[in-house]
Parts: sequence; structure tokens; C-alpha cells
Amino acid sequence: MQHRNKGRILSRTRDERHALLKTLLGSLIMRERITTTLAKAKEIKNHIDQLVNKGKVAKTDDKRRVAMLRLLRSRLSLEATMKIAGKVDERAMGRTSGCTGVVKLDRRKGDGA
Repeated sequence: MQHRNKGRILSRTRDERHALLKTLLGSLIMRERITTTLAKAKEIKNHIDQLVNKGKVAKTDDKRRVAMLRLLRSRLSLEATMKIAGKVDERAMGRTSGCTGVVKLDRRKGDGA
């Protein structure tokens, strides 16, 4: 039963899932837009909101800056960490969540997947 089990398994082991999420989050931060499946998009949406909030704390609070940068660095690549800590959009400064959106695309023309 799936009662009280949060998160999606995505047909992967735990280590594979963590690596997948780390690369998806890094790609989303660096490119600011990615194309992926709906299940993966829903899963990283929660994670990206948490990381944006950590980036806001790292940008505004000098006392907690080093701790937040270490936490971001453990979850992201160095380039993505510097981008999210250095350049948090003004759009994200006024809100606590909802920084990302999921846009559904049409089916592929080649095979309809």
C-alpha cells in the first residue's frame, strides 16, 4: 500500500533516483526550462521550491549564508549553486512557493508517446 509514502519511485533504485533528481534540478536551474515527463516534473517541482527558498536565505541572511551554501552544494553542482545563490529572481522574492510551473506539451508526432 502507498499510504503515507511520499515521493515518487520513478522505476529506479534510491541512488539512481537521487542522481536523476540532482541532474534534473541542475539542468532546470542552469537552463531555466527543461522538457521531461509529467511524473518527473511533478517530483522536481517541490524540490526546486525548497532550493529557491534556501537561495533566498543565502542571499539575504549573512549569518546563515555559509550553511545554506553548503546545503545547496550538497544537492547541486557548483555552477547551479552559484547561480541560485547569486541570482534569485525578483519574482521569487515575494513568494514562498509556486516558483515553477508545469506546462504540458502535445504528443510526439513520430510515435504518439
